Amino acid sequence: MALLLKNGRLVDPEVGLDVVADMIVRDGRIVEIGEDLTIPKGQTIECAEKIVVPGLVDLHTHLREPGREDKETVASGTRAAAHGGFTAVCAMPNTSPICDTGSKVRFLIERAAETGVVRVYPVGSLTAKQEGEAIAEIGDMVAEGAVAFSDDGRGVQDAGMMRRVMDYAKAFDTVVVSHCEDESLAAGGVVNEGVVSTRLGLAGWPAAAEEIAVARDIRLAELTGCRLHLAHLSTAGSVELVREAKAAGLAVTAEVTPHHLFLDEDAIGRSYDTNLKMNPPLRTAEDREALVEALLDGTIDCIATDHAPHARHEKELEFELAPFGTTGLETALSLVITHLVQPGRMAWSDVVRALAHAPRAAFGLPAVRLEAGSVADLTIIDPEAKVEVTREWFASKSGNSAFLGATLLGRATDVLVEGRFALKNGKAVD
Repeated sequence: MALLLKNGRLVDPEVGLDVVADMIVRDGRIVEIGEDLTIPKGQTIECAEKIVVPGLVDLHTHLREPGREDKETVASGTRAAAHGGFTAVCAMPNTSPICDTGSKVRFLIERAAETGVVRVYPVGSLTAKQEGEAIAEIGDMVAEGAVAFSDDGRGVQDAGMMRRVMDYAKAFDTVVVSHCEDESLAAGGVVNEGVVSTRLGLAGWPAAAEEIAVARDIRLAELTGCRLHLAHLSTAGSVELVREAKAAGLAVTAEVTPHHLFLDEDAIGRSYDTNLKMNPPLRTAEDREALVEALLDGTIDCIATDHAPHARHEKELEFELAPFGTTGLETALSLVITHLVQPGRMAWSDVVRALAHAPRAAFGLPAVRLEAGSVADLTIIDPEAKVEVTREWFASKSGNSAFLGATLLGRATDVLVEGRFALKNGKAVD
């Protein structure tokens, strides 16, 4: 099928492109970019006043399948991803059972081929059953298509085990994704340790629980030569550690979530809204601003959603008992537009870097560029569209969003994956 995208603003800093032009897509590839293009037959999509960018990628998605299909499935999670403008997601391994063998990676890839509407890249577990006691079948998982490895949700607590895992992962030239949490410090904590935890009478979770783990894993990456990716950073101290690691030339990348960029601990009022309970917790306003600045200056490479869907009855428990996590796939792009692009703090080229190119580079995923010959994984954005964040608006099975009730500006209207619509006119395509 041939497609003609007319009059869109094409933005891709990788090829130095920021221009209003037309694009022809045929057989899943970009075949031409220019002015006043035509096609003899096919479909024309009017993109005037819209932004056309390389397809967005989320490095940190929880699809919940297998094991908790009541929360999310590959089908519903990838529809949510398309609704949010993403052409690919990296699926975390803390499912039930844990994704720690080649056969489980293969299951996810096959299920995504059957029911998914965007690309799904599996992330395998670092240790067997994520118990931190034995190295998982990393080689077999690499052979089956795993793109990175993580004990996300817990983190490897033993430094010696983490060193062995990094040594082993390096042999396969793959990425270790660190969930930076020292459980001996964080155990029992549900909000950031400080004024808010005291005011609300909730157990505190100190910033040091993250920063000590970040420092440890950076040092282990230096020792082993393994590529390290730091998940969901939340503190100013962590930012400084990453800045120092990059200055030293270490192979370290980092991500930040929209909820840590745009919310802080003061959002948790006396309503004890459990949608604001996440791991790591919301930190101080100073931490939040440090994260924004680090994203803008490139210390933090990319935005990742940590999309963590939960059933409504789980989030309706007391704050201490409710599970950690918020959904994120469907609001991430709109939040970035609202809070960073519209105020002039971030250019569209920076959005492409943080949500498209840097995620692919961090995990070594195939590159996508706005140039002839590139695969047509594309996101088309209406920067002026209004979004009312309600439970009914979500394509995800779960609506535990930290941003319920917000009015946001900008959203994806169309998503193409290898030239096929995954989102068309704002609606996910089966």
